[in-house]
Amino acid sequence: MQIQRVGTLQTDLGECPVWDAHRQRLWLADCRHGLILEVDPSDGGYRRCDLPAPLGSFALNDDDSLVVALREEIAIYVPSSGALERLARIDDSHPNLRLNDGTAMPDGSFIVGTMHVFREPGEAPLGGLYRLDPTGCFARIDSGLGIVNGPVPHPSRAELYVADSAARTIFRYRLDGDGMVQAREPFIDTAPHGSAPDGCCFDADGGLWTALVHQGAIVRFDAEGALSHRIELPLAHPTALCFGGPTLEDLYVTSIRNSGRLRADGPLDGALLCVQKAGFCGAARPRCRIPV
Repeated sequence: MQIQRVGTLQTDLGECPVWDAHRQRLWLADCRHGLILEVDPSDGGYRRCDLPAPLGSFALNDDDSLVVALREEIAIYVPSSGALERLARIDDSHPNLRLNDGTAMPDGSFIVGTMHVFREPGEAPLGGLYRLDPTGCFARIDSGLGIVNGPVPHPSRAELYVADSAARTIFRYRLDGDGMVQAREPFIDTAPHGSAPDGCCFDADGGLWTALVHQGAIVRFDAEGALSHRIELPLAHPTALCFGGPTLEDLYVTSIRNSGRLRADGPLDGALLCVQKAGFCGAARPRCRIPV
């Protein structure tokens, strides 16, 4: 196994790595600054897209556009023209609430959650989990989640996995025939591993990977939720990960230098890393099909 830095890119709040198989490029965000970056993994060069900050997340959409989660709104962004069309807004508003991580689903929808930080003891979180379907219908589909991270569909089963970093738990949702989530159930408790879970992805064998943001490591859990692998990284706060490369055998990991709540000043903090020869192949991720 080899761990290498990709180029010289350094983010304050690197998040949401997404492999674009069509272009053989890696997309990621620096959420604190409202940046989306299209990175050439061969040399680390990148194209920069500026959006309103803070940015929650994004997903690849058909027609060479992106579905983006802004502070309180979902929008379509077209990198080639810079056009930004706002489509929907969440129904709660609070200074400490914003949209956070999201993902494309197999039915073409976009699922995204919120983060409500600095809550008082016993204060219920606002926001929740939302779905924008391919017809443009936008609805809240769950509530009571403090910091939504790593939503990811299972590669072969009708299931969605969502991390609540505040609860240090990864939940599993069953999906019905229309792609709507059923009641959630706890799947993995990461507290025994000394960290909240952050971004997640699946490998082709059904293993669920997540970033242990407080432990400087990424881990893999098997289909029963048991820890199978742990990889220590040369940085303090990994945030999210995805498989990429021509055969989906490389693991790309984003990280934090200064998120506003977490900080680190090592030489690789905020860098984009590539873990090669980890022994697993990734599962292809869907794209959204939201009309432009």
